[in-house]
Order: sequence, then C-alpha cells, then structure tokens
Amino acid sequence: MDETTRMKALRRAATNNAAWCEAVCRAHGLSPRYDGEQLWFSARRTPPMYPDAVTLEPAVSARSVVRGVDIASPGCSVKDSFADLDLVGDGFEVLFEAQWIHRPAGAPMPEPDAEAAGLEWSEVADAEELAAWEAAFEGGDGSGGDRTFRPALLRDGIVFLAGRADGRIVAGAVASTGGGVVGVSNLFGPAWPGVLGAVCARWPGLDVVGYEHGEDLETAVRAGFTAIGPLRVWLRPNGTGTVLAQ
Repeated sequence: MDETTRMKALRRAATNNAAWCEAVCRAHGLSPRYDGEQLWFSARRTPPMYPDAVTLEPAVSARSVVRGVDIASPGCSVKDSFADLDLVGDGFEVLFEAQWIHRPAGAPMPEPDAEAAGLEWSEVADAEELAAWEAAFEGGDGSGGDRTFRPALLRDGIVFLAGRADGRIVAGAVASTGGGVVGVSNLFGPAWPGVLGAVCARWPGLDVVGYEHGEDLETAVRAGFTAIGPLRVWLRPNGTGTVLAQ
C-alpha cells in the first residue's frame, strides 16, 4: 500500500469510526456535531467508552479539539486518529494506543479454528436480542443498569452480529457503514471468521476497517488485516476550568 492509499484508508477509518460514535450518541439523545471535515465532537459527555471528540484529519490543533467538548467535568476523552495531538497541556493523559487496521474487499476468508467453526451466526433482530448481545459482550447476565447499545441502533447501515453455541451468544461484533467502508468494533469471542463472512456477504464491495492493539491486533492480522497507522485515546481524568467558546 503506497502512502497516498494508506492516508486515504486512514481517513476513511476515522470517518467511519466517528459515524459509529455519532449513532451511539444520538441513540442516547445527544446532538454531536462536525467541525468541517476535520473533527467530530459532542459538547455533552458521551456514553461510557465513547470519545467526546474524534479527529478526522491529521494536524488538527489541540485548541480546535478542546474548545467544543466538556472539560469542566471529569472523564473527557479524545480519539486522536492520527496520533499527532499533544493534549498534555490541557490536562489530558494517554489512555491507550492502538493501530488502525484495513482489509481490502474480496480478500480471502480466514480459516476458522475449531472453536470458531462451531458457531452459528445471525444478525440481532430486536431489542430483547440486543440486550442479550450486550450482556454477552460485557460478560454478565444482563441484569445491569442503563444500556449502552439502545434499540435505535438497529437500523440500516448498522448490524449487531451474534455467534451462538448451543443457542447462547458467545461471540459477536458490530459492523457499521460510513466513510465508504465497513467498520468492525466491539468484537468479542472467537469472532473474526464469522464476522468477516457476514460482513462480506452483506457488503461485498467495501473494505473493512477497525482498530486493535496487543494480542487482538495479532489476531486481526492473522485474519487478513494490515496495520495502517497509529491512533491514541486521550483521557482528562480531572475536570477543571471551563469549556472554551465555540
């Protein structure tokens, strides 16, 4: 992959991820915005594990990022899609680093191992099934409080995939379109072979993107992905100061 193609793939991956974050936020009644083509952000705190801002282009200024988000209360986070921000001076620290991953449309399917081969895959169809999917994702019994994944997310362009063993959900992922690609996120269990089979059957002409780190990155590479560039997630653990003017 040459540099021009790589940067195009990075921008598409970041745009796709922002579209997914937007869908989750709007399902929670938030109204996130775009600052031109360089930044997605929410002025109100986003659901847990979802960023308050996502950069869509390299070389976005730190001021552009922090002026639109809530830094007055603890927990503000920023997805630095090109790993080129410096938010230390604004009270942030690096929460983790990862790699964007890319898999071209039409790439050969990975061979499932014995555990993955025994799963039956389907799309989540209703609110009850979505609650069961989220419980499996979190590793619980579904008796928790507020749901992150709400029924409003069961719409065109977003698919919750469930892998079952003996009728019980043991693997899954979210596949969402945006930016001219399919993004895969929230992967759990021995999922890649089944998820890629479902994604490629539904959207055969689209590249697949996402991000991973550590052992999960190694697993994705074995499934046919290529690491195409770094990202960082920044967290502001303490809320001091005032939200800057737009």
